[in-house]
Amino acid sequence: MRSGRRDWGVMVAALLLLMTLVVSLTILFVLLADVMSRALPVFTTRGLDFLTAPNSQNPEIAGVGQAIVGSIILTVFVIILALPIGITAAVYLEEYAGDNRFARLINTNIRNLAGVPAIVYGLLGLAVFVTTIGTGRSLIAGGLTLAILVLPIVVITTAEALRAVPITIREAAFGVGATRSEVITSHVLPYALPGILTGVVLTLARAFGETAPLIMVGAITGVFRTSTDQGIMETLSGPFTALPTIVFGWSKQPQEEFRALTAAAIIVLLAVILAVNAAAILLRNRYDRRW
Repeated sequence: MRSGRRDWGVMVAALLLLMTLVVSLTILFVLLADVMSRALPVFTTRGLDFLTAPNSQNPEIAGVGQAIVGSIILTVFVIILALPIGITAAVYLEEYAGDNRFARLINTNIRNLAGVPAIVYGLLGLAVFVTTIGTGRSLIAGGLTLAILVLPIVVITTAEALRAVPITIREAAFGVGATRSEVITSHVLPYALPGILTGVVLTLARAFGETAPLIMVGAITGVFRTSTDQGIMETLSGPFTALPTIVFGWSKQPQEEFRALTAAAIIVLLAVILAVNAAAILLRNRYDRRW
């Protein structure tokens, strides 16, 4: 009798989960179809010009060229700053710090920082980088803010990948006389590489799609001009925009043409994020090691 009730309970739970999945996917596909239908005329009439043209008050010539360049530069900031620091910190916490009160305190705080809303990091960037350090509302401030935002995530994903390496790998290396640094560089890191790469790529996708922190540190949602002859430092210290912020700016415009541009920019942003996620899956499968 109890077994029959249990079976019915499992069937009802499975049915509810299936219905939830169907409803969620239906809503997703409806929204995606609506955005695609609005964006299609832009891609058919503008083509590559939409991807290379700068923003403009005229919707017929406005494009996402400046936004794509800004997003790429911000992602480079994250790669240069957050990844080396985050991976190194994770290696220290997992392989050197040991299981003591200090290490547990640091790990707890890192996990708490990973759950802080992005807007809080934007306020931090505004207070520290824009105002105190004096970088101004620039690409430097945006890149530093995004690097701090994703740093806890890099540490957590790298630590999880290192923790997934069996202890027998380390013991075997120590057994043949390898030092701790040799064990880490020659055995632990190569085995943890698939997990580290997956976490890194997904972290970059997170940084690429952030909007609130960039708006807080001064990302331009409207029109601004950039010169092709300006140097690297002038570009980094000047005004900037990114794909998420240009979507936010266009969505507030009353003209119907800007709604089509908003949909097209959303498709571009979605395509980039899906491509990055696909790359994460390919990298994981390519370097996956089983034991």
